[in-house]
Amino acid sequence: MSRRSGILEFAVLGLLRESPMHGYELRKRLNTSLGIFRAFSYGTLYPCLKTLVASGWLIEEPSGDEADATPASPLTGRRAKIVYRLTAEGKEHFEELLSHTGPDAWEDEHFAARFAFFGQTERDVRMRVLEGRRSRLEERLEKMRASLARTRERLDDYTLELQRHGMESVEREVRWLNELIESERSGRDQRRSSPEGSAQQDTSGETGGLPRHRGDTPPDPSDDTAK
Repeated sequence: MSRRSGILEFAVLGLLRESPMHGYELRKRLNTSLGIFRAFSYGTLYPCLKTLVASGWLIEEPSGDEADATPASPLTGRRAKIVYRLTAEGKEHFEELLSHTGPDAWEDEHFAARFAFFGQTERDVRMRVLEGRRSRLEERLEKMRASLARTRERLDDYTLELQRHGMESVEREVRWLNELIESERSGRDQRRSSPEGSAQQDTSGETGGLPRHRGDTPPDPSDDTAK
């Protein structure tokens, strides 16, 4: 399985964990909620769904609308609507994927997909992913600065400006990650200092790690200029 198809499978499982959906609705959610999938087509999504069904992580059910459940006609070419539902095994598999914090979780597209499901992710896992992503970007920024220092004199003004724009994009995301990490730490410290903190379980659905001020648009990890 390619890395990109693995990201798509992860996102599909995550969306179906929220509620069952048919293919069109699922594709629309991938496009609107997860911008990294805006270029995906039905030709990519449906093989992914078939793979997940074959793995036992999804099941196909006919739509509740009797008209939609009518078999497709060779003359009309209409497809009967199928609803995809997450199985117990699929939910367990998705939760296992959510717990992964290795280098793959820090890469551009995978990080964007992981971040989209942070509301379903344990706080400690969120912290490890955020810190790993920051470390990866700091390494990238150091290489970009070194490269720019070596080639500055040979670049024309427009290429130089493009290089600066890429660096600024990475720097902006690092600042954003710093805010998120600090907010996660503050939320965790507040829970530990609370008289009831020891009796409270750290659930995965908390969003206490988000900064209070969200005026700025979060940087897009898939921005090519930041690579």
